[in-house]
Amino acid sequence: MLNMKANMILDAKGLACPMPIVKTKKAMNNLEAGQVLEVQATDKGSKADLKAWSESTGYQYLGTLEEGDVLKHFLRKSSNDESIGKKHPNVISNEELEKNLEASENIVVIDVREAAEYAFNHIPNAISIPLGELENRVNELNKQDKIFVVCRTGNRSDFAAQKLTENGFTKVINVIPGMSQWTGKTTGINR
Repeated sequence: MLNMKANMILDAKGLACPMPIVKTKKAMNNLEAGQVLEVQATDKGSKADLKAWSESTGYQYLGTLEEGDVLKHFLRKSSNDESIGKKHPNVISNEELEKNLEASENIVVIDVREAAEYAFNHIPNAISIPLGELENRVNELNKQDKIFVVCRTGNRSDFAAQKLTENGFTKVINVIPGMSQWTGKTTGINR
């Protein structure tokens, strides 16, 4: 068993997105450059969320150990603590996306929430690609398509939009605030 030494341990067990990231952000502010934070979480999506958040803020994602149903994520504070999370420049509101969906059939919407979140409630015809799987599934998407990326609050979709742009997609739009305030048509279990 690897002995991962952390300078600080953050208990985020039982919290759902985006709380583990919110708490991690606060905890990182209290660390010195180069120190390591261990985030203990039970949210299965926290691995992809924290990895993507780390990459976008310049912190180093070291890895995750699974112990039973607890995920122990290790993040290292970078020396450049001036790093501020960069944001994907192209954004659209929920209302604007709704208008686009009504006007056109061939719109590509990618839902980067976890599969369970998607199963219960999603935009009709949205493609489910959880953030953690995006890197391995970009070849399923067409670089010529206009792609709208949605999640629960606009955070994961922001990381996903950046990732797609890095992979050569030029027409990627982040939908804000996403499914937490979506009032348009939805489908899924119980719908």
